[in-house]
Amino acid sequence: MINFTRIFAVFVSITLFIGAANAADMTLRLHTLVKSPHPYNDMAKFIATEASKRSGGAISVKIFDAGQLGKDDTVLGEMQLGTIDMMVSSTNNAAKKVPQFQVFSIPYLFVDYAEMMRKIGPQTAAEAYFQQAYVDNKLGIRLLALGGSGTRNLSNKKGPVNALADISGFKMRTPGSPMIVKTWQALGTLPSSVAWGELYAAVQTGVVDAFESSIPGYNGAKLYEVAPFLSLTGHTIQVNHVSISERTWQKMTTEQQKILTEIAQEASVLGIEMAKKYEKELVASLQEKHGVTVTRPDKSEFKSALASLQKTLVRDLNLDAAVAAINK
Repeated sequence: MINFTRIFAVFVSITLFIGAANAADMTLRLHTLVKSPHPYNDMAKFIATEASKRSGGAISVKIFDAGQLGKDDTVLGEMQLGTIDMMVSSTNNAAKKVPQFQVFSIPYLFVDYAEMMRKIGPQTAAEAYFQQAYVDNKLGIRLLALGGSGTRNLSNKKGPVNALADISGFKMRTPGSPMIVKTWQALGTLPSSVAWGELYAAVQTGVVDAFESSIPGYNGAKLYEVAPFLSLTGHTIQVNHVSISERTWQKMTTEQQKILTEIAQEASVLGIEMAKKYEKELVASLQEKHGVTVTRPDKSEFKSALASLQKTLVRDLNLDAAVAAINK
């Protein structure tokens, strides 16, 4: 007599096994917007190598750098659908989706990288706050880690900047963050929103005169060719996020989720170390190899000009909770 109960049990076991195998073996598409050398790409390579190693080859990560998959806005939308799995990028570029990220555009928010990681690193109140912000904004994306990937500095095509008065009237490229736009307005420039991938042409054709960026970003995009004046304002430490599609996340086992989270957090520490290395090496190289004029303006003048504005912006942009989480 055929034992249908036993056959059904075996069938269920096989089905569950196949489902588990499919969940365990996956190839993730990881986006970065930048060209190498850049901390984002170093972080991406670390994630790819370690994910394969620690998962026993079950997780494969394919890197698409230099914006091959599109601009950050587009990629975030694709991640919501699960068609792109991961990204390493600037919180500035995600501020439209996560308005709370605008807090990281407050100039001179952190004294240095060490203070920044104490305040926003793993298991901090700030990390938990921004993870919840992803949920509250209904992104369908999960935040794995926050870190730093270089100080942001001013570059322009018009001449050396040694004082605040030198930038008055500059047509200034800014990303989409209202915080950044209002900051540069307060400093006497005329902000204009231009996508990162279009910046070289915008400077070359005179659409904008100046922009702010990390030094690796400035170097990697060869922006020194059209904007050969670099001013080390160090007005913000660029905060990056490592994020994953919620749909992708739900396909992973609990152990794989744990592994990927640990790797993302370790990658964020690597990003800081690479940022320090690149900044030191690239400033010298930009001067020696590409004839870039480097100046070091008095930061206190910039800080004074922004002191009252920062408090106003925090209030107007509803960032009080974000600031409180960072300072816990």
